[in-house]
Amino acid sequence: MNTKNLVAEFIGTFALIFIGAGALAITEANLVGVALAHGLVIVTFAYAYGHISGTHINPVVTLGLLIAGEIEFVAAIGYWIVQFLGGILGAVVLNTVLPNPGDLGVTILAEGVTPVQGLVVEIVLTFFLVNTIFNTAVSGKAGNFAGLAIGLTLVLCILMGGPLTRASLNPARTLGPATVSGNYADLWLYFVGPCVGAILAALLYIGVLKDKEEA
Repeated sequence: MNTKNLVAEFIGTFALIFIGAGALAITEANLVGVALAHGLVIVTFAYAYGHISGTHINPVVTLGLLIAGEIEFVAAIGYWIVQFLGGILGAVVLNTVLPNPGDLGVTILAEGVTPVQGLVVEIVLTFFLVNTIFNTAVSGKAGNFAGLAIGLTLVLCILMGGPLTRASLNPARTLGPATVSGNYADLWLYFVGPCVGAILAALLYIGVLKDKEEA
C-alpha cells in the first residue's frame, strides 16, 4: 500500500470537508459560493495530487473505480479508511475554528423533501459526477482538462441538488459533519444513494462507453 497515495487522499478529503462544508456552515455563504467552494477544491487537488493518488477524495469514486478494475481491492480499503478519517478530522477542525459552526454544514434533507426523493437526487447527481470522472480522467480523453471538468460537474450538481439534499454525493462529506454535530438524520440515504450512482456509472462505462482499445 502506497503511503503517498493515502496521505494525498487524506489531505484532499480533509480539504473538501473543511472548505466545502465550511462554506455551507458560514451563514453568509450562498448556494453559488458553496458550489464553487466544493468544485474548486476538486479542481485544485486534481492537479495537485492527481498524479499521486488519482484524487478520489470520495469513497464512492473509489468504489466505482474498483468495480471498473482501475484500483485493487486492498488499495481501495486503504483509500476508504483515510477518506473517512480525513472527513471526520476536517469537521473536527472546522467545528473548532468557526465562532458559530451552526449545523456544521451537515447534509440533511430540505423541508418537504422525502427520503425517497432525496435518495433519487443523490443517485442521479452522483452518477453524473462519477460518469464525468470515467469519461475524462479514467479514459484520458480530456487530457489536462479532466480536473476542471470534474470540478465543474460537482459545481453544477450542487447548484441543482444543494437546495434539496445539500448535494453530498460523498459519504465522507456526510459522515464527517454528522459525526461531529451528532446529526445523523437520514444518514443511510447519503451512503446508499451515492454508492448506487457510482455503481451505475461504472457499469455504464465498462459495459458501453469504454473504448475497446482501453479494455
